[in-house]
Amino acid sequence: MSNPVSPAKSEGVPVPDDVAQEVDSLRERLRRHNYLYYVEARPEISDAAYDALFRRLQKLEAEYPQLASPDSPTQRVGAPPQDRFETVRHVAPLLSLDSSEKREDVIRFDERVRKALGAGVDPVYVIEPKLDGASIELVYEDGVLVRAVTRGNGHQGEGVTENIRTIRTVPLRLRTDVREAPRMLALRGEVMMYVSDFAEFNQRLVESGEEPYASPRNSAAGAIRQLDSRVTASRKLDVLVYDVLAADGASFSTDTEGVQAIRDWGFRVPDNIEVVSSPEEILAYHATYEAERDDLDYEIDGVVIKLDDLDARHAMGATSHHPRWALAFKFPPRQEVTVIEKIDIQVGRTGVLTPVAWLRPVVVGGVTVSRASLHNREELKRKDLREHDTVRIQRAGDVIPQVVEVVERGEHRSPPFEMPTTCPVCGTGVYEDGPRTICPNRFGCEAQLKGRIVHFGSRAALDIEGLGEETANLLVGRGLVHRLAELFDLQPGQLVELEGFAEKSANALVEAIQAKRSPDLVRFLIALGIPEVGVTVARTLAQSFGSFEAIRAATVEQLVEIDGIGPRMSEAITGFFADERNAEAVDGILERGVAPQTVELVSNDLPDLGTAVFTGAIPVPRVVAETAWRSVGGKTAGSVSKKTAFVVAGENAGSKLEKAQKLGVEVLDFDEFVDRLKEHGGKLGTGVGNDEAGAD
Repeated sequence: MSNPVSPAKSEGVPVPDDVAQEVDSLRERLRRHNYLYYVEARPEISDAAYDALFRRLQKLEAEYPQLASPDSPTQRVGAPPQDRFETVRHVAPLLSLDSSEKREDVIRFDERVRKALGAGVDPVYVIEPKLDGASIELVYEDGVLVRAVTRGNGHQGEGVTENIRTIRTVPLRLRTDVREAPRMLALRGEVMMYVSDFAEFNQRLVESGEEPYASPRNSAAGAIRQLDSRVTASRKLDVLVYDVLAADGASFSTDTEGVQAIRDWGFRVPDNIEVVSSPEEILAYHATYEAERDDLDYEIDGVVIKLDDLDARHAMGATSHHPRWALAFKFPPRQEVTVIEKIDIQVGRTGVLTPVAWLRPVVVGGVTVSRASLHNREELKRKDLREHDTVRIQRAGDVIPQVVEVVERGEHRSPPFEMPTTCPVCGTGVYEDGPRTICPNRFGCEAQLKGRIVHFGSRAALDIEGLGEETANLLVGRGLVHRLAELFDLQPGQLVELEGFAEKSANALVEAIQAKRSPDLVRFLIALGIPEVGVTVARTLAQSFGSFEAIRAATVEQLVEIDGIGPRMSEAITGFFADERNAEAVDGILERGVAPQTVELVSNDLPDLGTAVFTGAIPVPRVVAETAWRSVGGKTAGSVSKKTAFVVAGENAGSKLEKAQKLGVEVLDFDEFVDRLKEHGGKLGTGVGNDEAGAD
């Protein structure tokens, strides 16, 4: 073993072979013992022995700085503080899940999946507890952790790599004793703080005079967003990984294979992941976890149901919000009883007037609740909710407070609450749209203006850093912004007069706003808050028309011709641009030199290969075969007509085959269909891997 030398002497001096070998050996031994202790919970050496190995590695790395490596076990101790987090785009979208608390929705989900798979193909589901933590994306290159990103808006989040490095259950280098590391690997997991650790942590905060956290989830989310990773390192956190988002150099045909690979690479996965094939098994699994929920040392709010077949997942696809092949089966919300002290009106960004109950504060599922939405005038009337009633409240999805019902009415009840006839903020006359009451003064109402400013600068829209709710309240409240367009008139000298602003932050906000004078067209459409226009519709409009001017001038007839945009949506879009107040607001923005970028029009050069109809049991999920045919220019339908190009008949084909024969429509067996698919350059799915993403 080499003699100790100071770092200053060692820099630039060749590292002795025996030192390099010892460092490699120490790192490998520490990784193994770290895995055995934190993941497998079966340590082979004492804490003192582990600490001795760790200190020896620290000493050698200090003496020979050229041996520094980002995947060394010593890198978990935390790095110096950062100024801010960078926004990072995800390798694959981290989508939310469609959710329900109703058994019948689970049945309907199963029916939809079975219909998509087709006759003769029974679905296989992976079910697991729905962890209530902070979602994280972990990215590895050649087996080494290079990036960790919070969920954010699902498409991009904050880079928190240094913080995640401090969590012991996250491998800095993948284990490769069972399975090779792919060239690139993106995983999704959940950062957790166990209930017992959370209780101890909150107790320490209270004893030191600090404000305690509301829940383990909030504590975990707060811990990974510390600018000083040494603070993160001081918190007891765990990461459970459950999904392969993307991989280059590894592929899987089922989620089950992916989960096993995650285990092989050295991660912890959620407890009790099971594979089932019927709604009855799902319901039984859910009932078991619901009964044991309060005895667990970690928070869950339901169970997750996912289709196991990755080809079928890809074919079923996703909305802009959630995959169609998964469902979160939630637990009933936790409930408590309190009193409505006052009913008030809140005006939202879209002008909807929402009645809000101010409640006598009560703790529900570990969170203090003092207000709850009453939704709309019809809901308020149906439940007959009045001031001073004793009511039962719940946190829907254990997040949003709701008033469930009146449990006690006093002898002398308050009169029923009446919705105002004018907007309580701007005084404009309101109108009714179904159960909703709406202020039409979109860009002139202060309440709506504040909300629109926040939305305008949000991550999904123009992503203007620093333009949040607090800033919007100040800008409108101090009279600096009366219209959305006036954001582009702001000067640093005006902002430094506002509370919370200094010269540096004032300059930064103005620069961030001015940097958006040539915005991405999709983001600009989202930023305007056009009814019915979310990310998917905005992208479709941009690709179909190419420019903002063309979209603004589009007619209802032009819009309904676009796949995915129906009559109602078309009316909403054209109505938005036709409204004089909206037109004035949009013109004001454009007159200040804001010019949305143009987009190259998407042309479909694929030939029209005709419509195929599938019937009977075929060897692959029907949705996979339909997707393959559409990918080469064909269409698919659920019924046979004279316009049908051909019918693919599997085993036990029924009335569709009879109708095809009657109409003289060509009939193919499955092998003939595959041959025709190949003739046009197509192929059936081959699982997830390489460039495929299995976003959960």
